[in-house]
Amino acid sequence: MAERAFTVEDVKKLIGIEGKPLSLEISKWMIQKFVRAVGDDNPLWQDEEYARKTKYGGIIAPPSLLLAVIFSGSGTRPDIPFPYPRVLDGGIETEIYLPIKPGDVITSVTKFVDLKEREGKAGKMLFLIFETTHTNQKGEIVAKTRSTLINLE
Repeated sequence: MAERAFTVEDVKKLIGIEGKPLSLEISKWMIQKFVRAVGDDNPLWQDEEYARKTKYGGIIAPPSLLLAVIFSGSGTRPDIPFPYPRVLDGGIETEIYLPIKPGDVITSVTKFVDLKEREGKAGKMLFLIFETTHTNQKGEIVAKTRSTLINLE
């Protein structure tokens, strides 16, 4: 068996590192194209007159737009080496705190926050946990996502 270039201990030492920030301005056009593409006819996303009468005071982006555009942090994820050859997507959890409006500039930063080891039927498994914080141009946190990658022996 060939020796791995990186060990589990090497990866554990990387807990706490952050990837590069990614910033994106959310435009009204982007929102309109997205809701058409997914077939979401909620007037809050597209009808300015309707949206102005709501507590938001205007059009907002559907929460799923953030995940679709920023891919839940994959573009900002720090480069973590995998000790084992196979990698699976272990899922994502999202918390939305504030609405995103046209003109908001969302900056996303992903941090490697935890690593868990388990033994499974297929061998050793590592669960790499990443947390992405999405802030607007005012520095307010609009959302957080936690994603898991599973690295299999």
